[in-house]
Amino acid sequence: MSAAAGTVRIFGAIRKRSPLIHQQIRLINQSQVELNLSDDSLPSKARVVICGGGVQGAAVAYELAKLGLGNETVLLEQGRLGGGSTWHSTGLVTHLRNTYTETRLARDSVALYKELDSQGLKTGWRQCGSLSVARTKDRMTMFRRIKARAQAWKIPCEVFTVNEVAAKCPIILTSDVLGGLWVPGDGVGDPYEICVSLISAARKKGVKIIESCSIYKVMEDKGKVSAVETSKGNIQCDVFVNCGGLWARKVGKLSQTPVKVPLHPCEHYCLHTKPIPGLDPNTPVVKDEDGQIYLRENEGKLLIGGFELIAKPAFEDGKVPDNFSHQSLIPDWDHFHVLLEQMLHRIPKLSDIVIERLCNGPEAFSPDGKWLLGEAPEVQNYFVAAGANTMGLSAAGGLAKATAGLILGRGGGLPADSYELELSRFLGLHNNRRYLRDRVKEVPGMHFKLPYPFQEFTTGRNLRMSPIYPRLRQAGAVFGQVMGYERPSYFDTSIDSEAARSADSPDYEEHYGLRPFRIATTNTFGKPPWFDIVESEYTACRETVGISDYSSFTKMDLWSKGSQVVDFLQKVCSNDVDIPIGGIIHTGMQNEKGGYENDCSFARLAENRYMMLAPTIQQTRCKTWMQRHMPSDGSVAVSDVTSMYTAICVMGPHAIPLLSELADVDLNPSFFPFFTFKELDVGLASGIRAMNLTHTGELGCVLYIPNEFALHVYSGLVEFGKKYGLQHCGYYAMRALRIEKFYAFWGQDLDTSTTPLECGRSFRVKFDKKANFIGKDALLKQREEGIKRMYVQLILQDHDSEVDLWPWGGEPILKDGRYVGATTTTGYGFTLGRQVCLGFVENRDEKGNTGLVTNDFVLSGDYQVDIAGVRYEAKVNLNSPVLPTKYTPIDPERLRYQATRPHIK
Repeated sequence: MSAAAGTVRIFGAIRKRSPLIHQQIRLINQSQVELNLSDDSLPSKARVVICGGGVQGAAVAYELAKLGLGNETVLLEQGRLGGGSTWHSTGLVTHLRNTYTETRLARDSVALYKELDSQGLKTGWRQCGSLSVARTKDRMTMFRRIKARAQAWKIPCEVFTVNEVAAKCPIILTSDVLGGLWVPGDGVGDPYEICVSLISAARKKGVKIIESCSIYKVMEDKGKVSAVETSKGNIQCDVFVNCGGLWARKVGKLSQTPVKVPLHPCEHYCLHTKPIPGLDPNTPVVKDEDGQIYLRENEGKLLIGGFELIAKPAFEDGKVPDNFSHQSLIPDWDHFHVLLEQMLHRIPKLSDIVIERLCNGPEAFSPDGKWLLGEAPEVQNYFVAAGANTMGLSAAGGLAKATAGLILGRGGGLPADSYELELSRFLGLHNNRRYLRDRVKEVPGMHFKLPYPFQEFTTGRNLRMSPIYPRLRQAGAVFGQVMGYERPSYFDTSIDSEAARSADSPDYEEHYGLRPFRIATTNTFGKPPWFDIVESEYTACRETVGISDYSSFTKMDLWSKGSQVVDFLQKVCSNDVDIPIGGIIHTGMQNEKGGYENDCSFARLAENRYMMLAPTIQQTRCKTWMQRHMPSDGSVAVSDVTSMYTAICVMGPHAIPLLSELADVDLNPSFFPFFTFKELDVGLASGIRAMNLTHTGELGCVLYIPNEFALHVYSGLVEFGKKYGLQHCGYYAMRALRIEKFYAFWGQDLDTSTTPLECGRSFRVKFDKKANFIGKDALLKQREEGIKRMYVQLILQDHDSEVDLWPWGGEPILKDGRYVGATTTTGYGFTLGRQVCLGFVENRDEKGNTGLVTNDFVLSGDYQVDIAGVRYEAKVNLNSPVLPTKYTPIDPERLRYQATRPHIK
């Protein structure tokens, strides 16, 4: 039977069987009544209140009960337990994820379900393994990269030939398959059974379960959770946990100080067949990621779903009905058709199989497709565990264990780089309903989309832009987005204005001569298409002069009437910030374990005033960290001024001569030395904060310009920069510069578990300053005992950048053939002419135990970096290599200071 005929047959069969969905709902409700899991009365007080009776809320309740808080925990469910997205979840448990953070959490989930099984509780857990198939060479490359990471993480994983794929799962078509990835530890479970088992076990340990109890308001006292107002009365509590699933965003808005929980539901389709005679119960989960579909065996039947590239948001107004319990949505057959075609292609027998139903169940998605974890920035003791993005069973156990650890102050249970999942990665703009509705159209498709380097979303763009944004587009900017900010990745001038006007550009773009808005793409695991462009930008920064838009950087002003701001910063910073006015200091903000909560620079503007410069992704996070350690008397103030200033970095050997033509003061190094600050007049503009640093190791400075003067200053730089060979430069060139110079960045190389002693920054820790800064004791102890990992630079020796696959981060590092760490950031060193990898090295024995790491240990032995299964020899460095400097001299006549500053047009 043809695929088209099969489609017609399936459409008709499912439409006749739609009432079966409601029959299943009745059976679920009946089994729940028989279990009688709900308590009748709401207590007046509890230590922890959990919102949400799905599998996530149930898991948090169970983990808290295990840790001894059973009698002090109450779980509230507005409808019936498991009634949100739990009851229709597909039950896939994939524990080998894209990052180590998610992988560790998913492994905790698997461990939880096995634990329940061992107690005789129903879970439906079955370790059937997962088999991903590849239609393209790039997909096979991705599989080999995953296998390399899996081996380093001690997770069994194999790359299969097409014959091995066919043998492992005979029901799928393999004629267009190149190979596969087999992960035997993956499996499936029954989400509803797991939810009920967790609730039952938690209740036996003292947790109170209250159904049909809606939350009206989460109240607070002095910035901390104090009580919850519900439809059954008020309950005092110290901690609130939002596991609201589909309703998590709404619950966040019910807080006295609204908490942002950026989620929006999308329709998610699953096709259920009737029992299939002879279907092997050990059929693995199959993922045809190039076709955007997956399948699993389900009690003698097939359950087949998918993630279309353009998904359909559910409840477009963002309001999920409160009574939407154990319900599904009406299927949109036209929308589902793109998935059905792929299902019929991959499973030829599907056209002859009797279909039971098509389930269209809403699932909540976050704007970046990652889980939501951690304490809310807005309210203390308000935690969130949500945003599973259809992977509820993979997330539930791990998120629950991490949340319970946070509540009890046992943060050590969190993965080191959990910032990737924490709520503080968002701004208020990410919780905008229309933004979420537009963004989640492409989030589901990211599940199976090839993870090329520097992936960008196409929705929610042109949201945050600096005043010079139109001029950057005229200059050929190709943009990436970070924290909603459009930031040039590189500049491509190959598209002229005539082409721009014929590229369906809006009239205003044509009127102003703008090139079309372009989003940066790489779409390869090898040499990127923008290589030559970035090389030219890099060269300008080292030989002549380049300008780069740094406007997205986090910027904070801090001040006090007296010396309180100095005392405060001395407490939260490990370096000595009591520097002369006009000075700049680079410092870490350490946590109690000595790890980096922030890595930033402070310019001292006045005796009692500082300006902080921090990574873009820290805008919410670092402000929250500081606010929670500030004096309670309000004597220290902090203001987020990120959007008040346009930041332009001018770097290169001709940077200072160029600025000297525009500025009103002497910029000779003897008067404007490195790591100092001056407030300048530039052209006709005043109040320009000039910082003599570049964050990449090159000569130059960053101008922080009040937005109203930005275009004026930018125009002057471009006009006068022509004779100096000025060139626009993007983020990719900045990245190449700092990697070659061995500069570590927070969120890429540094995280909350990395200490200054591990990354060669102990010289920035002032142990002898009078203030007893946060993390000092942990760092002193580490200094005495020694470190167990060290930040290194690896330069590949036998890698051909023209034909070999490139390292893009996360590659295993081997020393004498043994895994000792992984790369963090990587890039091509244009001066060195080789691939450069940054990462951490540990001293691991054959059993995986770690010992002390010394310079001698690191510098001995032979190193390799594994790129998709191919190991390349590498030279290790502990310090930045000396890079030869060459630049084009400028006629001395150009370098003389102007007696009269020319007018900037």
